[in-house]
Amino acid sequence: MMDTGMSIDTGFNSERMQEMEALYSDALLKDVVPFWLRFSLDHKHGGYLTCLDREGDVYGTDKAMWLQCREAWMFSRLYNALEKRPEWLEAAHLGVEFISRHGFDADGRMFFLLTQEGEPLRKRRYLFTECFGIIAFAEYARASGREEYLHRAKELYRLVVDLYRKPDALEPKVFPETRLMKSLAAPMMLLATTQELRAFDTDPLYGIIAGETSREIIRDFLKPDEKAMLETVGPNGERLDIPEGRCVNPGHAVETAWFLMREGMFQGDEMMVETACRGLSWSLELGWDDDHGGLLAFVDIEGKPPERLEWDMKLWWPHTEALYASLLAYHSTHERRFLAWFESIHSYAFARFPDEEYGEWFGYLHRDGTTANELKGSTWKGMFHIPRAMLNIMLLLREIMDREDDDTIKEG
Repeated sequence: MMDTGMSIDTGFNSERMQEMEALYSDALLKDVVPFWLRFSLDHKHGGYLTCLDREGDVYGTDKAMWLQCREAWMFSRLYNALEKRPEWLEAAHLGVEFISRHGFDADGRMFFLLTQEGEPLRKRRYLFTECFGIIAFAEYARASGREEYLHRAKELYRLVVDLYRKPDALEPKVFPETRLMKSLAAPMMLLATTQELRAFDTDPLYGIIAGETSREIIRDFLKPDEKAMLETVGPNGERLDIPEGRCVNPGHAVETAWFLMREGMFQGDEMMVETACRGLSWSLELGWDDDHGGLLAFVDIEGKPPERLEWDMKLWWPHTEALYASLLAYHSTHERRFLAWFESIHSYAFARFPDEEYGEWFGYLHRDGTTANELKGSTWKGMFHIPRAMLNIMLLLREIMDREDDDTIKEG
């Protein structure tokens, strides 16, 4: 589909930044987005079909609601951030209307899996689908000018916050009488959701929740003595000597790091930015496969056998998250080691994940980098991590170049 052999050097200059921006722009707008526009939209029943094989043919028609929300957000975000293309707004509308009609149970929470027509199949105890519903409604409200969707986003946000603050309100993963534990994914997701909604609204609650979740992540999940961001801890951050308690999920860790970086930059908190960059460094160093390159899916911090059978696979989304996180860290600190990480991750990812024949990216590689599964979408892989990272990288590069141009004008 495109030439992906570009080598990113260890210093930024205007020519190099323009080259990188063009590469990611082409990957996003000439490859990834067209794939989903062509094959994913369900014009008959609404929403999106995400179980797509290598060529884009549908191999399953059930609809995961978190992917419906993610795709609606992504099309809305493209419309808001890049260009007012009617086809993007129409695609976003297709998803938001399906979500509104079929996505909610009587208790106000969202279903996880529906049939193609919108009949409920499954509901999970996690709040992740609701978080993606919030950002989809908010971003679409801005794109369409329809304030009722921002109102729905805010209502759903308050429900999520209420449930988050009452851990016993949701069915626990294990019997709390036997073992209390919590996951990084919960405060990570709520922080990211809050940051997105805060861009459209001024409710003081956003600052409160962003502060609470940021502090919780740093206090309970970042472990300086072990140089790790753990995936699961006790209720007060206790280290659990079980496989779950020793597990680092490099993808979640690097994603959380850039959420924290973004929060520190928003608050003007240099210490938070530095802490986030340390967490990013630890996660990349723990997750990087020195033998074959790329990021492992799971790591045991004591070097014991990881319990997850897919631990040594190379998945698409940790690499996209690491690309943006490392570039943002370089932009924030000007430390060349983060640019070196960006170079290594970019070289690995663009040499293996993109499908030059049929477009989009493969999602699952064996440890040696060979393709393990040729699907392009599923219940878990949709139109989100890849285009979000590409868009974020494009916008960050443009910001850097614009700032340098402004500095040149001021100096002149």
